[in-house]
Amino acid sequence: MSQILLQMKFFLWIKNSIPNLLTLLNLLAGCLSIISSVEGYPLWAGIFILVAAVFDFLDGLAARLLKAVSSVGKELDSLSDIISFGLAPSFILFVFMKSILLLNHIESTDLTCINIFILLSPFLIVVFSALRLAKFNVDSRQTSEFIGLPTPANAIFIAWLPVLLSSYNLTIYFIILNLKTLLTIIIIHSLLLISPFPLFSLKMKSFAWKENKVRYFFLAVSIILVVLLRWKSVPFIIWLYILIGIVQYVYHKVIKT
Repeated sequence: MSQILLQMKFFLWIKNSIPNLLTLLNLLAGCLSIISSVEGYPLWAGIFILVAAVFDFLDGLAARLLKAVSSVGKELDSLSDIISFGLAPSFILFVFMKSILLLNHIESTDLTCINIFILLSPFLIVVFSALRLAKFNVDSRQTSEFIGLPTPANAIFIAWLPVLLSSYNLTIYFIILNLKTLLTIIIIHSLLLISPFPLFSLKMKSFAWKENKVRYFFLAVSIILVVLLRWKSVPFIIWLYILIGIVQYVYHKVIKT
């Protein structure tokens, strides 16, 4: 009898540990992304962030299906996210900024205050991601929707930049590897992480049109973008997601009132 109880406890422990294991794989993928950036492989850095996003989705799904939601899992998830979706994308942008400065023949010996700010500006992403995650953990309103840009969506956008560069398209190359472009992305996305804009979750309680018309509109336009742009569509889909949230916020706060 005692042996059966021990086996039951063991299987229960395994069941409850599966979501945490997936979260740790998310963390590992984030660490591999950082290593890839440091070693000069930004494409792999982006791919590992995408892998981390898959594990981030799976750990929540597993926790709900196995009914293994715990406070430890929640904290572990946030700690992993700050690495995978905060620090890792910051390193991708840091490598890009460093490359641009080197292309402009700016060496470490002649760094001005402005150039130092430019070089370190990518780490605003991890700072604001930390603020975003801290707010999420204590905000009871963010169960069926998000307030501010979720860190995984922000990280996926940044992770897709080296993927776009891998196409060896000169136009894309000169657009992305540009100080104004990158600084604009860093500043706007940092602010979006802690913005008051409500952004819908794709989790649907039912398939009714009235409750999900915004989600259906988003999915329909996203499919059109994928058909037209294929793998280049991901950044535009994320911007579409943000734009819908901003329009909804303006409508409810300004027009409707």
